[in-house]
Amino acid sequence: MLLPLFEWLEATALGAAIRDSLWLFPVIEAVHLLGLALLGGAALVVDLRLLGAGLTARPLAYVGRQLEPVLVAALTLLVATGIPLFLSEAVKCYWSPAFRLKMAALALALVFAFGVRRRVVRAEPEPPRWQARAVGACSICLWLTVAAAGRWIGFS
Repeated sequence: MLLPLFEWLEATALGAAIRDSLWLFPVIEAVHLLGLALLGGAALVVDLRLLGAGLTARPLAYVGRQLEPVLVAALTLLVATGIPLFLSEAVKCYWSPAFRLKMAALALALVFAFGVRRRVVRAEPEPPRWQARAVGACSICLWLTVAAAGRWIGFS
């Protein structure tokens, strides 16, 4: 049902230019991976604080407020590079279970990060230890799934 749309997206001028270029795909992919590292670092610092494993001398809300702009910037970079990467191989993505898993996990991770996790991080007073740890663990699992599925796309 969506295959014609994916075929059309891959046939766009941008998709063709990236696919036909020797350097465009690897350069965009490298920037995409830098965005992933930035996102992973920002998310992991807050998640480790939720788990009680880092920056425990700082209030949770402070750590979350300081790193949320980094998280948003990283997400912006990932979207800005992910769309052209997708356009260059949209039909491959259509058939890839890894791509579907990545998109589903990404949607869940975003809803979780800006819904549940944000609410817990900003809570005053700080949430119970069990709740913070559960949220931190769930967040790490979701973002690891996004990253692993993204890597898996290259093999499918």
